[in-house]
Amino acid sequence: MAPDPADVEAFRGAVERALGLELAEVRTGELSETLGRRARARGLAPGAYVRDLVARGAAHPEWREVTQELTICETYFFRHAEQLRAFVGVALPERLRARAGPRDLRILSAGCASGEEPYTLAILLREHGVDAGPAIRGVDLNRAMLERARRARYSAWALREAPEAMRRRWFAEEGRDAVLDPSIRAMVSFEERNLAAEEPSLWAPELYDVIFCRNVLMYFSPERAREALARITASLAPGAYLFLGHAESLRGLTDDYLLRSAFGTFFYQRRGGAEPERRAEALLPPLPWRASPLAADGGWFEAIRGASERIQALSDPPGVTARGDAPAELDLRPVVALLERERYAEALDALDALAPEAAHGPDARLLRAVLLTHVGRPAEAEALCREILALDERGAGARHVMALCREHVGDLRGAMEHDLVAAHLDPTFAMPRLHLGLMGRRAGERSAAARDLEQALGLLAREDDGRLALFGGGFTRDGLIALCRSELARLGGAA
Repeated sequence: MAPDPADVEAFRGAVERALGLELAEVRTGELSETLGRRARARGLAPGAYVRDLVARGAAHPEWREVTQELTICETYFFRHAEQLRAFVGVALPERLRARAGPRDLRILSAGCASGEEPYTLAILLREHGVDAGPAIRGVDLNRAMLERARRARYSAWALREAPEAMRRRWFAEEGRDAVLDPSIRAMVSFEERNLAAEEPSLWAPELYDVIFCRNVLMYFSPERAREALARITASLAPGAYLFLGHAESLRGLTDDYLLRSAFGTFFYQRRGGAEPERRAEALLPPLPWRASPLAADGGWFEAIRGASERIQALSDPPGVTARGDAPAELDLRPVVALLERERYAEALDALDALAPEAAHGPDARLLRAVLLTHVGRPAEAEALCREILALDERGAGARHVMALCREHVGDLRGAMEHDLVAAHLDPTFAMPRLHLGLMGRRAGERSAAARDLEQALGLLAREDDGRLALFGGGFTRDGLIALCRSELARLGGAA
């Protein structure tokens, strides 16, 4: 007999409080099955099981069984190679310079599952001449996974992304398994820890040089994610590094980090250390094409100027204060209304007529930068965006305008860099993805262009009205969706 829905909801609440996990409604069936199994194993009715679980507290061994049922532990060696390249190419040398020596290096793999991630980091340390002793700490809530990690025996599937030379050097074949070299195993310690709990000994102040916490915070409730992130931040040394999963971002959670990019990926550096050395950190590999932004079939500027369906004046145009950081009395709606009517010079005049303190607010500056791109003054727009980003480097809108400016002067690589950063800073922002798709299609990068356009198509249906008015270039929502579908049809993709 299936548990009563009320018991399932009580179980959900208990799991969220004890483990910090945010279990979406779509997991109700899984929760019900888990509750039923565990209640039967304990010889209790589902409701009595939940009450007993709550009464005994998060330290009770039964929580380990619940954890093993509900947590996802899919991982493998050398996962997300671009992040590992950033680790050895940027984070590791900078932290070795900051420390007295390699034996002072401290690395945490939070949510380490069966050990593939921390062991990968240990292999990379040895491959790069760093013999740091037991420098890597792997922690997870799932005891069964930690036991597998300590055995260090893996299938060929777990090694599918491992470079062949490293596989031969650091693993010995035993039957169908690959057994990790003892010297690598000695570099990693494993502990059962709850990342949603205080755990003072785990989060000692300024202890770590690098923390990998990939695909963990995404399962926490926003409140628990902020709490966990505060502990992570306090435990990182100033200037130390944090690597998150590709679907995760610090947007809206903290201002304590610099966003870094290298080797095709993003990662974070805790503020407070020495200003990082700004080497050439390529976010993109060398582009295989040379393309003019104003080619015959049109770049972004031509697309937005040549649209047949333009936004008409709205009776109550939306403001531009999506982040809510502009003064309450600042009313940019008349300027936005002129922008929507493509009366760009008049909109600039209206912006200049505002009180000085209003005209220099962050939203007014971004609006001015957009208008400057429309009147053919990209250099001024770019300079203004740099001022905005100097005050708030997380400004996805300013990054996107920078991308438009870079495309306008023929710097396709720079345009793509800025759009990628904008899309990372705000994964809900449709326009950077659309712009990337248009540039990629013109450059002949069909698969990448189709991927970006499909993402843009999904995002446009939910895009904020104010952002569409500001960045849509005169298109309505339906017009932008139609543009996406048309471009996808040209690529032979979904339309």
